[in-house]
Amino acid sequence: MKFKLLLAVCFLAQGHSFTSAQETTPKPKEVLPSYHIPYKLTDTKHVMVRVKLNGKGPFNFILDTGAPALILSEKVAEKLGVKSENGWATFDKLEVEGGLTIPKAKGLAIEMFQLKGMNALGVAGVELHGVLGYTVLAQFEIQYDFTKDKLTWKALKGFTPADIQRLGGGKDSSQGGLEMIGTMMQTLGPLMGFKPNFETRPRGFLGVTLEVKDDKLFIQSVIPNSPAADAGLAAGDRIVALNKKETDNFKEAIKATSSVGENDSIKLTIERAKEEKSYTVKLGKGL
Repeated sequence: MKFKLLLAVCFLAQGHSFTSAQETTPKPKEVLPSYHIPYKLTDTKHVMVRVKLNGKGPFNFILDTGAPALILSEKVAEKLGVKSENGWATFDKLEVEGGLTIPKAKGLAIEMFQLKGMNALGVAGVELHGVLGYTVLAQFEIQYDFTKDKLTWKALKGFTPADIQRLGGGKDSSQGGLEMIGTMMQTLGPLMGFKPNFETRPRGFLGVTLEVKDDKLFIQSVIPNSPAADAGLAAGDRIVALNKKETDNFKEAIKATSSVGENDSIKLTIERAKEEKSYTVKLGKGL
C-alpha cells in the first residue's frame, strides 16, 4: 500500500493528472470546404477566373488583393439591374466557377481606370469585367500552382473581413482623379492603331481534376453530370494521351487543350486495369 501511494504522489509531483477516457478523447476535426477554381493567365499575366452575379454571366474577373473589395464595371451593374448606393451594391449570390458560392456579396460598381484602359487597348487578350479584391479573397486560403489548371481555395473558419469604407463622397473619389486616364486611353487607343479583339467563345469544360503520381497523369476525381462523367471517365484512370498527344504532366495537358472551346470534342486515351481505351468527349461550358 505504501508503494502504491508513493507512486501516485510521484506522478502528481511531476505534473501528471488522471482523467477519464471520455475527457481525453479528441473531438472530431471540422473539415472546411475546399474548391478547385479554374483560372486563366491573361496576356498581362493577371490571374483571371469566371464568375456569375445573381445567376447572370459568366464575367471575367481578375484576382487582386490590392483592390479593397469586389469591384465591377458600371456596365455590368446596369446589365444585372442592380441598384447601388454611393457605388455600393449587394448581390444575392456570387458564384465562382469551380463550385464556390458566396451569398450576399457586397461590391463596388465603378469604372476602374486600370480595367477601362486595359480593355481599350486589348492588352489582356480578354475583356475584363471586374476584380475580386480583399474582402472576397481574405475569406480563403488560396494555393497558387501555375503548373496546374486550377487554384485550390480553402475556406477559413470564423474570419469575416471588415467592410471597406470609401474616402470622400463622390462616385469616383476613391480613384483620386485617375479615372480620367481610362477615358483618355479609350479615346487614344483607336488613334494609335489598337483594336481589341476579345475572345468571346467560352472555353471548354471537361469536368475532371488531375494529379501526377509516379510521373504519370491520372484523373483524381470526376464532377457528377459533367461531360467526363457522361462519357464514362472515372477517378483513377491514367491519361495516356490528349488529342493524340502523349502526356504525363499538367503542362502538356494544358498545352494540348489550350485552344479547345465549348462544344468542341477532345480525344482521350486512358489506361484502366492495364487496358487502354479511347474516348471522345464533347465539351460543355463552365458557368
